[in-house]
Amino acid sequence: MLILLAPEKDIVGEIEILTQLFKEGLSCYHLRKPAKNQQEHCAFLDKIPPEYHHRILLHHCHELLQDYNLKGLHFTAKKRADVLTKGPQLFLDLQKKGKTISSSFHEIKEVLDCTVAFDYHFLSPVFSSISKKGYLGRSFKVHEIDKRMIGMGGITANNLEETIALGFHGVGVLGGVWYAENPVESFKSIQQQYEQCVQNYTQLSENRHTRIN
Repeated sequence: MLILLAPEKDIVGEIEILTQLFKEGLSCYHLRKPAKNQQEHCAFLDKIPPEYHHRILLHHCHELLQDYNLKGLHFTAKKRADVLTKGPQLFLDLQKKGKTISSSFHEIKEVLDCTVAFDYHFLSPVFSSISKKGYLGRSFKVHEIDKRMIGMGGITANNLEETIALGFHGVGVLGGVWYAENPVESFKSIQQQYEQCVQNYTQLSENRHTRIN
């Protein structure tokens, strides 16, 4: 699973680039704009062609899920904790409606202790972040975690193979695309490399299983 996160601050030509990325096969986009209010979120979403709205998860202004045909919602660690003070029903209701829910984690213990069955779990930073200076990578190994894990932090085409080898079921990219000289070409390169890495790792696993049996 290849996920693209929005840059926190708008960049020149962002909507046009994003639309092109959707056309190139981007299937899951996390709209993370913490400085934007509800009105500004609406203005941003309204500029994105509606046929791509079902590929978008919101990090903020969750109430807009009622107004737009979006893929689902992402919960920060704080938002997750706030919701859980009232119980897990909100998460269950969202999944019953066919919406995707995800959440952010920064320690393996947090993932293991979480009682909510999110569709996937961000764990970061796997590598030193491109977008957050001083955010040093920790090379988490997640093979033993029986949950869908998405590696975040410093993900580029050059370390995708290592990320998959660490046990992650997918990757989330941000700086490796948005801060590249050509974001569209960088995404296409990461997408192609990711698909190849998954194929190689799957084949390797199958070969090991065959030898064992």
